[in-house]
Amino acid sequence: MTDPLADGTEAAELVSTLTARGQTVATAESLTAGLLSATIAGIPGASVVLRGGLVVYATDLKAALAGVDPRVLGSDGPVAASTARALAVGASERCGADWGVGLTGVAGPDSQDGHPVGTVYLGIAGPDGVSADRLELAGDRWAIRSGAVRSAVSALLVRVRTAAAG
Repeated sequence: MTDPLADGTEAAELVSTLTARGQTVATAESLTAGLLSATIAGIPGASVVLRGGLVVYATDLKAALAGVDPRVLGSDGPVAASTARALAVGASERCGADWGVGLTGVAGPDSQDGHPVGTVYLGIAGPDGVSADRLELAGDRWAIRSGAVRSAVSALLVRVRTAAAG
C-alpha cells in the first residue's frame, strides 16, 4: 500500500508556517488515533511546534483526557461537530498550544450511532476562535483516516495563514 501521507509537502508547510509565527499545535484524535500528530512529527523541525497529542479513541477518554463535557457526549454523541470543537479546545488547553485540532468520526466498516462510514468532524481551536467542519470521506478505513489527516493539515494551514494575515 502506498502511503498517501508520505509526500508530506503540506505538513512541511504547516510546520514551517507555525515555526515562522512562533506558534504551537496539539491534537485530540479519535478515529485517526494519533496519525495526525505522527504526520506532523514526521517533519524535520516539528519539535519546535508540536506540543503533543491525545489519543481519545474511547468515548470516556474524550471527557477524561480532552475535557469534553460529558453532557455534550451524552446529548450529541462522540461523532458530532460539538465534540470536535471541544476536542480541539481540550487539546489546546491541556497541552498548552496556540492551536488545537480535534478529529472524530466513523472509519468503518460499520456505521456508528446513525452516522455513515466516512462521516468525520474536524475541529480547530486557535487565536481566531473555534470551528468545526463536517467531512464526508470515501474509501476503506485507511483512506478515511488518512483523508481526515490530510484535511486537518490543509484546514489548519489555511487557518494559521488567515489568522496571521488578519
